[in-house]
Amino acid sequence: MESPLLPVLAFLCLAMTRSHAVLPSQVYWNSILPNTPMPKAIRDVLWPDALFFWLTAGVALKYIFYNPNQGEENHSFSSPNERVTRERLYTLEQRQCHLLLVTAMLLLRINFILQCHLPFCTTMLLLRINPHVLAIFFFEKDLLPGTKMNFHFIKSSNKATFSPQSEHQIIFSSKNLLDILNHFSVKPGSLEAQIIKNTIERCEAPAIKGEEKYCATSLESMIDFSISKMGKQVQAISTEVEKETQKQEYTVGVGVEKMAGDESVVCHKQNYPYAVFYCHVTQNTTAYMDPLVGADGTTAKGVAVCHIDASEWNPKHLAFQVLKVKPGTVPICHFLPQDHIIWVSKGISAE
Repeated sequence: MESPLLPVLAFLCLAMTRSHAVLPSQVYWNSILPNTPMPKAIRDVLWPDALFFWLTAGVALKYIFYNPNQGEENHSFSSPNERVTRERLYTLEQRQCHLLLVTAMLLLRINFILQCHLPFCTTMLLLRINPHVLAIFFFEKDLLPGTKMNFHFIKSSNKATFSPQSEHQIIFSSKNLLDILNHFSVKPGSLEAQIIKNTIERCEAPAIKGEEKYCATSLESMIDFSISKMGKQVQAISTEVEKETQKQEYTVGVGVEKMAGDESVVCHKQNYPYAVFYCHVTQNTTAYMDPLVGADGTTAKGVAVCHIDASEWNPKHLAFQVLKVKPGTVPICHFLPQDHIIWVSKGISAE
């Protein structure tokens, strides 16, 4: 008689092969933005392939072992004990299947717990600071090859990924806050609950005059918002650093690329159990892709954003203090953090 484990092993091999194939979000990306590279900041927030594999395998095991008497109508038992033994075997395998599924779901929860309890205290303080404080400011002329600048590219502690469709059972809304907290096992009134509440409220807050914003809870929705504002001839780029290092001197290399156009969509990653990006349209900005080499040999591709007109900024903004200039006199530039994404028009500026 063929072992019942053979089809299982075959399916696991198939599932493992599938785990290395494209995920639904990647399929959507390729269909809407064909031949467009996916930046690391987006690749990092796609649902992990390994977890997809284990959940897929778990579902398969549950289906296969759900009926302990499967196929017995065509099988003659040699003794009454054989039926009992077979039922015990499938009961054990079914328990293992359930354990696999529970373990996979716990991984999702543990990811959030680690993400919450470790960086949230620091995040609460950072949320009170202007986001530009975390960037290094410089002039547009500093982007010339050979320029040396001191940077510390800090790797984000926010490891949240876009959630699978099963996690979208509860709508991202302040009306569902208690359900959201319960879904993610977060105690109401806790620091984590306050962070979640703040993120939702920021996303729901009315846009200021002239602002176009949107909070993307999936890659598909981020793509849709970006192309609705800029058309399909767009590309997404992000800062990529070979490895995390201490603050050191970086030299701008040859091959600085000025992106086409002066309009973009910038998406900032928020603090939430799964990946949420606060996206907004920016005008009068220029983006650059800059090859950088650190003093220790570390390479990086820094995405610099230069605000052409900063005349409306607060005169006490840190950028003016660092650069010792007045609002509206010169473009103000800074590098994007590694988990931020900017959507720009395809192509390189002719300038």
